Amino acid sequence: MNVPFVDLKAQHRLIEAELNEGVARVFRNAAFVQGVEVKTFEDDFANYLGAGHCVAVNSGTAALHLTLLALGVGPGDEVISVAHTFIATSEAISAVGAKPVFVDVDPVTYTMDPARVEAAITSRTKAILPVHLYGNPAEMDALLAIGRRHNIPVVEDACQAHGATYKGRRAGTLGEAGCFSFYPSKNLGSCGEGGAIVTNNAHIAKQARMLRDHGSLRKYEHAFPGYNFRMEGIQGAVLAVKLKHLDKWNDQRRLLARKYDERLAGTAFVLPTERSEARHVYHLYVIQAEDRDALREYLGQHGIESGLHYPLPLHLQPAYKSLGYKAGDFPVTESVTKNIVSLPMYPELSPEAVDYVAGVLLESGRAVAQAK
Repeated sequence: MNVPFVDLKAQHRLIEAELNEGVARVFRNAAFVQGVEVKTFEDDFANYLGAGHCVAVNSGTAALHLTLLALGVGPGDEVISVAHTFIATSEAISAVGAKPVFVDVDPVTYTMDPARVEAAITSRTKAILPVHLYGNPAEMDALLAIGRRHNIPVVEDACQAHGATYKGRRAGTLGEAGCFSFYPSKNLGSCGEGGAIVTNNAHIAKQARMLRDHGSLRKYEHAFPGYNFRMEGIQGAVLAVKLKHLDKWNDQRRLLARKYDERLAGTAFVLPTERSEARHVYHLYVIQAEDRDALREYLGQHGIESGLHYPLPLHLQPAYKSLGYKAGDFPVTESVTKNIVSLPMYPELSPEAVDYVAGVLLESGRAVAQAK
């Protein structure tokens, strides 16, 4: 059996007629940049999340970038985040001229460890930026309490957590603002690039709308130099269609995760953990395994694609050499990144395919051990 890591074609086949109609409306209206389809999606996504405002942009990276700018973060400032995430999180900090300050992650959730945050706060700290990694919400109560004590806003990187919840509230709505990516493989993915900022803060929303559109709210009137970070009409139409299916798709991801859990329980593999107060939406199903590279090779030999998210933590990346971090600074992050493997996970993945993947994993323990 061949099992792809993700299969976007399978999802699009199921909703092809809806997608075609949405795209056709864009062409009929010739509203190719922002326009009514994007506005419809913004309203729908804000309502879905329970947020006051949604500002659609052209990527999750842009959403993070503009949110920090809207909060007034700039050169000489510091933003606390984690080294176990995609570089877009720290790139946004760098893009506004601020300094990323990394802290270690919790060994169970792989998200920001609140116990590490206060020691990293300085007079230059202007934001705390946790990541809801793999679809698992960070410990927001503790992080928000730290933010309140020090009068520092908390911005959620929810780029992998569409529809996840923390204590009954949607990820992205707990902090001062939340940032989403709609990269095609995300739980809610566009057919290209896309992103959004959600917030209950009217000032942040207004600033973000201006920043995304050349510093303007009215054509040819510019309050300040901005950016061209607008969402395309086609992406708005696609996302509005897909949003209607998001909860169903997340439920299916959770069922598949439970099946992986059941098949792999009691093994040496470290499985994902869902806390009682949070609802994990399994953008990725990530395990830890010894001799990770040999395991991936074994999976590949049996027709199973796997992924690594993310093998080299940000504090050890050449891009951040100037920050002065070294190996050993974040032991949990470094241990996790040596062992993680992302297994196939998408709503259209069949239970039979999960059985097959789990079976090969169970066999691999013996196979890898014998190969040593």
